[in-house]
Amino acid sequence: MSHTKRPTLQDIADLTGVTKMTVSRYLRDPNMVSPPLRDAIQQAVEALGYIPSRAPDILSRARSHAIGVLLPSISNQVFSALIRGVESVTEPAGYQTLYAHFGYDPHIEEARIATLLSFHVDGLILSETLHTDRTLRMIQTAGIPVVEVMETPAAPIDLAVGLDHVAAARAMTEAMIATGKRHIVYLAARLDSRTRQRIAGYSQALASAGLPAHVVETEAPSTFTLGSTLAGRALAETPELDGLFCTNDDIAAGAMLACQQQGRLVPDDVAIAGYNALDIGQALSPRLASVITPREAIGRVAAERLLGRLAGRDYPDRVVDLGYTLALGGSVVAPSA
Repeated sequence: MSHTKRPTLQDIADLTGVTKMTVSRYLRDPNMVSPPLRDAIQQAVEALGYIPSRAPDILSRARSHAIGVLLPSISNQVFSALIRGVESVTEPAGYQTLYAHFGYDPHIEEARIATLLSFHVDGLILSETLHTDRTLRMIQTAGIPVVEVMETPAAPIDLAVGLDHVAAARAMTEAMIATGKRHIVYLAARLDSRTRQRIAGYSQALASAGLPAHVVETEAPSTFTLGSTLAGRALAETPELDGLFCTNDDIAAGAMLACQQQGRLVPDDVAIAGYNALDIGQALSPRLASVITPREAIGRVAAERLLGRLAGRDYPDRVVDLGYTLALGGSVVAPSA
């Protein structure tokens, strides 16, 4: 990644034909300059990818020893494991981690990244691979290393560490089909990019087996009660259903309890699988089948590579796929089987 010089107030002044003082005044309060000038300066700020600095110039020449980490959700347990992995590397190396939460919204991510860059973070760990054009411009301008985590994008910004969600979901669906299930419904929440990848894998497996796919979806965030609601909808829409593949373990736990309340035996009547292998699944009876994702390892490898990049190391293999494991619990394959 090219390490370009960060744009300065002087660069904006040169581009708009005004003094540095005028640009500074605009940045403090846009209403202090005339509307036409305001538009011209704003366009220059956008074009250059200018990032306002919160640190004195003398500090901006030094390393901050801080890493920015963007998290889509703070309620989701998945990311606590990722953070453990990151901090197991950054703490001993003397790096501070600054966390920002963006709720799966690329425009909020853009605003959070602008804030983190204004604190002169040395690098960024991003837990999404879809970004706005302005985010990509700011990152390019900042010239700092970036690691995208949780997925294996074909064209990462810089580096990426994750797993193939399409392949993982396809493998779990194939395992359910192998037990003789023929009407497997997918329960989807939030509909973020990873959920869409899992739906794609599920659909591929059913298409290969010549079986029908049916997705029950909502944009609401995952909860146990939502899992129960979606399972109710699935049972009403597909009375012959004999399998539920859920986009995560929260949904799967709610779905399993709902099926059991209706007197359906798991896995005999309905096989149920989740994703991410959270602790809740181990507490259920039967134990919840799930895709084990190496979230802590993803955080650890991402942080190692980010610090390696800062130390001048090069990584020809820009994308690391840490894989997944299927745990068929007792909810897809009965313990006695």
